[in-house]
Amino acid sequence: MESRLLDILVCPLCKGRLEHDRQRGELICRADRLAFPVRDGIPVMLESEARELDETPAAA
Repeated sequence: MESRLLDILVCPLCKGRLEHDRQRGELICRADRLAFPVRDGIPVMLESEARELDETPAAA
């Protein structure tokens, strides 16, 4: 995903900044603890399509 697109995309709920998780193919909103999928290079910014982030951070 292009960095220019990431600069203008925001969370549809809180309007906060999103992080791109390339490995999982998701856009992450830390404030709302949601991960929005990216399908075929297109971000799906619907709350109904988002998954909730796990409570515990993944071990590195």
